[in-house]
Amino acid sequence: AVEKKVAKGKVGEKVGLPCCHEIPSTESLRNYRVYWQKNITEVVLAYAQGEKISNNERYDNRTQLNERNLTLWISPVEILDSGPYQCIVQHLKVLQNSVVPIIVCDEPVTLYITADFSEPSITAEVISSSCESDEVMLSCSSHGGFPRPQISAVLNNRPAVWNATWVSESSNSPYNVTGNMQLNLTEDTNLTCSVEYNGFAKSTSLLLSR
Repeated sequence: AVEKKVAKGKVGEKVGLPCCHEIPSTESLRNYRVYWQKNITEVVLAYAQGEKISNNERYDNRTQLNERNLTLWISPVEILDSGPYQCIVQHLKVLQNSVVPIIVCDEPVTLYITADFSEPSITAEVISSSCESDEVMLSCSSHGGFPRPQISAVLNNRPAVWNATWVSESSNSPYNVTGNMQLNLTEDTNLTCSVEYNGFAKSTSLLLSR
């Protein structure tokens, strides 16, 4: 199996997508055609014989090509930039007075974009109270991040499960997440709420006093 190339970045950063070919020092970009495509159909950036030949409004002012290793630089990246890309390189050879493009490489690379979530916000509302215990409705929410997160809870070092809901305008829009939980509180309890996404995590703790 071919090892799939992956690039990662956070919204607003500069990210480089590696290409499958490096132009030797004895040659220049003028001997090549280079196509960077997204989802196979959309041309992000293209060069032929050293000249830029593509026009893509979404990418035009945010992309650069390294003329030696053909890395595609995108800055600043957006959530919509995530997905599969392809670097296609053709070497232009002169054969019997005509220029023949020979494909040198054609390789995919997947870009994963992360947007940071807000620090989780915890609220606790007492629904009913007695001498022995309090019935408390707990809520934890975080917003504005990507991709869809996991939300978890720990009560006095024991894992607990949120009743979670996620809201997003589309699969490529930021997510808001909220977890709710009803708790029978009989003692002082430390609650930690964590939101995890793409290897990153944000967490907040709150002491629930009885």
